[in-house]
Amino acid sequence: MDAFGKGAAFDVSQDAMVRVYVHKLRRKLEEFYTGTGADEPARLSIPKGEYRFVIESVQPPAQPAEQALTAVAAPAATALALPGTIEAPSTRRRWIALALAASLLINIALLLTAYMRPAQPRDDFASIRQSAIWAPILNDDRPIFLVIGDYYIFGETDSTMEVKRLVREFSINSPQDLEQYLKLHPEDAERYMDLELAYLPTAAAYALRDVMPVLSTANKRIRIVTMSQLNPAVIKSADIIYVGYLSGLGRLGELAFRSSRLSVGETYDEIVDHKTGKRYVSQAGAPYRGETQVHDYGYFATFAGPDGNRIMIVAGTRDVAAMHMSETITAQRTLDTLVSSAKSMPSFEALYEVYGMDRMNLDGRLLLTSPLDSERIWTGTAAAAR
Repeated sequence: MDAFGKGAAFDVSQDAMVRVYVHKLRRKLEEFYTGTGADEPARLSIPKGEYRFVIESVQPPAQPAEQALTAVAAPAATALALPGTIEAPSTRRRWIALALAASLLINIALLLTAYMRPAQPRDDFASIRQSAIWAPILNDDRPIFLVIGDYYIFGETDSTMEVKRLVREFSINSPQDLEQYLKLHPEDAERYMDLELAYLPTAAAYALRDVMPVLSTANKRIRIVTMSQLNPAVIKSADIIYVGYLSGLGRLGELAFRSSRLSVGETYDEIVDHKTGKRYVSQAGAPYRGETQVHDYGYFATFAGPDGNRIMIVAGTRDVAAMHMSETITAQRTLDTLVSSAKSMPSFEALYEVYGMDRMNLDGRLLLTSPLDSERIWTGTAAAAR
């Protein structure tokens, strides 16, 4: 993985790159020692099936008796030689062999450094971070709040104030919402109780897995909070990335859909296109009997905040679409398609149809993109009217 810049999914049983490079290096060594390096006193080799060097001593051929006597006497003559005299042939050959061996070792080290140890590991997300969608968030000096759509749960008690069941009410998404509800409905004050409980959809874990590598090199503060913990003041001061269900958007949903051609149905499994009158109903919540493949719908939006910050929404009606949307904005091919469809709109929304099976996303297609008016989101008045 380090040598060739491969990712965590690199499988040596399926990719022969390592074996090919070592095989080529082994052949280069063999060619050298059968040619220029034939007289080397020692040889470098790579045993087959292994990735390591072995130094092999080369046994010199048998010499005639007269040559052997000359070779024995040669060192003494060399030791008495004056500076500038010519060295004996055997000594010269030995120095040449050592020089060639050193040169070979240097060349092999350079080869391994150049091809197997790149100076900088490959960054698979570099171009994604510079896209028109991610760059405005990553290149400013504001903190990033990664907001997870959670679901507030409160308890329903009996006459003895013992909690009998847990209640999830779409219109009550925080302890503050419950408190406000009880002020308007005092008859339920003794029946409902705040238990400080919430739950997250499965898609939240997958979304974090996809999004965090893109944010990992950002030289800025990143906080992960749930939607029920999001302070309204943060919406003005920080960059926000929401991941989760459409039904968990809370106040962010109220803002985004002010300028949208879309709206979420009462069941939150339905998206209505007011421009065409078409309704998109998710099957992921209640798949048809006997069918394992379902259609779900994903939503993406990016728009300017009230003080120049950026807000991004990555959502789906159910897990299938929510998982697909986090993959869509963190994969180069699908991100390029989305950016191209937006046609340089600084603020826009997109709707996707997603195909899934057994709560996992299989594939999806972009249905539409539409501009969002940031002025209308924050002031209620269209930018052209101002």
